[in-house]
Amino acid sequence: MKRSTSIIWLAVMVAGIILFSLLGVYGLPVGRFDVLPLSRSISQGLDLRGGVYAVYEAKDPNQKDLSSKMDGAILIMRNRLDSNGFTEATITRQGNGLSSNRIRVEIPGVSDPDQVFTLIGKPAKLEFFGPDGVLVMTGNRVVKAFAGSQQGNVVVNFELNAQGTKEFSDATAKFINQRISIKLDDVEISAPNVNSVISGGSGYIEGSFTQAEAQQLAVQLQSGALPVQLNQLEARTISATLGVDALKTSAEAGLIGMCVVILFMLVNYRLPGALASVALLIYVLLVLYTLAVTGIQLTLPGVAGIILGIGVAVDANVIIFERIKEEMMQGKTLRSAVDAGFKKAFVTIFDANLTAFLAAIVLMVLGTGPIKGFAYAMMLSIVASMFTAVVVTRFIMNIMIRLNITNPKLYSNKWHKEEVAKL
Repeated sequence: MKRSTSIIWLAVMVAGIILFSLLGVYGLPVGRFDVLPLSRSISQGLDLRGGVYAVYEAKDPNQKDLSSKMDGAILIMRNRLDSNGFTEATITRQGNGLSSNRIRVEIPGVSDPDQVFTLIGKPAKLEFFGPDGVLVMTGNRVVKAFAGSQQGNVVVNFELNAQGTKEFSDATAKFINQRISIKLDDVEISAPNVNSVISGGSGYIEGSFTQAEAQQLAVQLQSGALPVQLNQLEARTISATLGVDALKTSAEAGLIGMCVVILFMLVNYRLPGALASVALLIYVLLVLYTLAVTGIQLTLPGVAGIILGIGVAVDANVIIFERIKEEMMQGKTLRSAVDAGFKKAFVTIFDANLTAFLAAIVLMVLGTGPIKGFAYAMMLSIVASMFTAVVVTRFIMNIMIRLNITNPKLYSNKWHKEEVAKL
């Protein structure tokens, strides 16, 4: 890379940091579309935005097929909330894996919790309609539904009570070779074609199902009510003002911490510390824009995870710079010392980050609510901090080397003048 090319790359990097920082703060109107500022484009969790949450528990934790019934209840809750505009709600199983008998529902931005909780707990409305739009049968006629197979194809088997048997027999005789629409809470979930008269009170629905899709449809067919009886253990409302204050305080704490870290790096490592600080700014922008693009919900523990990632990124840079110092004290040139320092530090940095990443995965799998928020933010922070420390910092240092910036006073007070003079 020539000197002029290095200058161009440096200018592009500085301009990019300034541009994305301004976009993040102020946004930008582009014709009919707007680039929203990060404060509006990052999805905020319940603890930051305010809203309600509730915890439900299965009334009978020892019932048969509890796991599939709990999944069915979550699916019905999800459909109800989405269809009523609560698309940012999160619904998760709470507890240990398949044995979990609790469901946690978090809905940010809600002002009337009673209305929402009534919506979640009401019986589902399952209906069968003929092609003429006339109601054929209601869901309380279905006594059993399960995934199965016919001639090697995945199907959904169902059984009806006596009244449902008669109604469905009449309907299938009337609408032979036509479709019967199956709707759950007024949303069509399937529209199978009637291939023959179903008069025995049982039949099957065929289609291009996977096993998981067939099990899901079977649960929905049995959802004249929630497939499992639930008791509401806890329900709370979180003030939006509390969330705003918490976010503001956390952001101020993070900014102060970042300034202290940058000051520490500048005092101890001077030019390399300044380069690490630039990489740190890139880390913050990378994390925030990734949250905005992917839609990962930011929670208060997630903010803590991002701030913790700053420490992880700085720790990696300290390891790298100390390695470079050791190489230079052995008489190597700056270029050789940088190459060797990054190479030797990589294994240590990778091991430390991998351990933290695995711990975050455990939190993500077993945790719920705010714990998951912390885990997601921590995983993202680890990846971003390692990238900026290993790739971005090295790239900027190589630019400095190609620009022949070798003044001993620009380097750490720990890098003795006689060693730097060998550059």
